[in-house]
Amino acid sequence: MVDDLQSAAVIVKRSVRIAGHATSVSLEAAFWRGLCDIAAARRLSVNALLTAIDAGRSGNLSSAIRLFVLDCARRGELL
Repeated sequence: MVDDLQSAAVIVKRSVRIAGHATSVSLEAAFWRGLCDIAAARRLSVNALLTAIDAGRSGNLSSAIRLFVLDCARRGELL
């Protein structure tokens, strides 16, 4: 259990394309998996979902993604 939590907490930098431009995001594995699950459930590509998150954010993109995934989890979108 502790090993699972530790591996989920490792921050990984990923290259993504948002609205046609390349950038990178640094996220814990658990948040990346959550983002991928949400994109699949909504039948969107991860890049399309990131573009939507990016359009609505006011701060750091990685933080906006974490808050988005947390909000989806709280609303029961991630089960």
